[in-house]
Amino acid sequence: MTAPDKECSTCNADSCSAKEQKPDEALEAFLERQALAKRMCGIEHKILVFSGKGGVGKSTVAANLAAALCADGKRVGLLDVDFHGPSIPRLLHLEGQRVQPSGDGGIAPLETPDGIRVMSIAALVEGRDAAVIWRGPLKMNVIKQLLRDVAWGELDYLIIDSPPGTGDEPLSVAQLIEGADGAVLVTTPQVLSANDVRRAVTFCRQVRLPVLGILENMSGFVCPHCGKETQLFKSGGGRALAAETGVPFLGSIPIDPEVVTASDEGRPFVLERPDSAAARAFLAAIEPIKRMSTAKTPPISRKGAKTMRIAIPLAEGKLSMHFGHCEEFALFDVDETAKSITKSERAPAPGHQPGQLPRWLAEQGANLIIAGGMGSRAQGLFEGAGIRVAIGAPSEEPEKVIQAYLDGTLSAGDNICDH
Repeated sequence: MTAPDKECSTCNADSCSAKEQKPDEALEAFLERQALAKRMCGIEHKILVFSGKGGVGKSTVAANLAAALCADGKRVGLLDVDFHGPSIPRLLHLEGQRVQPSGDGGIAPLETPDGIRVMSIAALVEGRDAAVIWRGPLKMNVIKQLLRDVAWGELDYLIIDSPPGTGDEPLSVAQLIEGADGAVLVTTPQVLSANDVRRAVTFCRQVRLPVLGILENMSGFVCPHCGKETQLFKSGGGRALAAETGVPFLGSIPIDPEVVTASDEGRPFVLERPDSAAARAFLAAIEPIKRMSTAKTPPISRKGAKTMRIAIPLAEGKLSMHFGHCEEFALFDVDETAKSITKSERAPAPGHQPGQLPRWLAEQGANLIIAGGMGSRAQGLFEGAGIRVAIGAPSEEPEKVIQAYLDGTLSAGDNICDH
């Protein structure tokens, strides 16, 4: 792997705008970004799994999430960026295997019998006892190379297992992967763990990474003989934290001895012990992620279109002039040829975390959103989800706005919140 640039004294990163680049260096950086974007464009969903604290079962969650998605017929990749404690190869029975060159000059990932494509630093270093002693800039450079050079191919999901804390690795992933779907945060019920995950929520918001939800692991103990559940630790910390921070609560996974046995043997417990209490709880918890669409809705042009679904953000029953202040959405199915509304409904806004509304509206089947004002980043997120954006519309009843759009008389004003 190539050596990273020297640290920037201003931002302590391996590259930044404060550092003057020579023409050759600028061209090289541009080509690197292009190569990274080319790899990532073949991957539909990118999900980061991390926590604010070690020992919460984060890697087990990542491995079983990948296995569950693969069993559901999805094409899945799993990237292990926990350089100092890589666990993924052991959890997927790949320990000791080494990667090989790919046909395109990159790196061919390891692959499980089920078809999960896996990359871990453990597959690049010699010996299972080798210690990786790297500082921050080198870590970011290696993560960049793993994302850019591994021949992931076409994937529905790339799951990224990150080490505990809010340091270099999750920051690098958030900065390098534009348009990542978000993060699954893993905690245990104790207050100490929940406090650390609270900081992880803050981290996600500061780097504009959506929080897909909080998963509470090791929540109670299920007796393998009688099936009775006993609370070994204080329960409910994950649910309380989710409510406090306003993020989804995915569910609670009990401690189950069968999970330990399956993990030690390198077999995901969701596949090896599908009837166990832990497997059932886990599959229920990740259902929102399994439901993610694996095909982006292509932008629809009005020319030649017959039917489409239009979303309008509302505040006090009228089109909201500030998109971020909307209380609910009006959803209209329209026949553009007949210039008529065929169906309408109202739905409360699910939340305003970055990236959440575009995904939610895509799941509702929306092709177009008509708004008063919307920031440029939000516009990009909607377009990335295959939803066209029309801004500058007046604050009117939604039915009037829709009819004006269909008649071609909708007047557009200024985008009052273009920031």
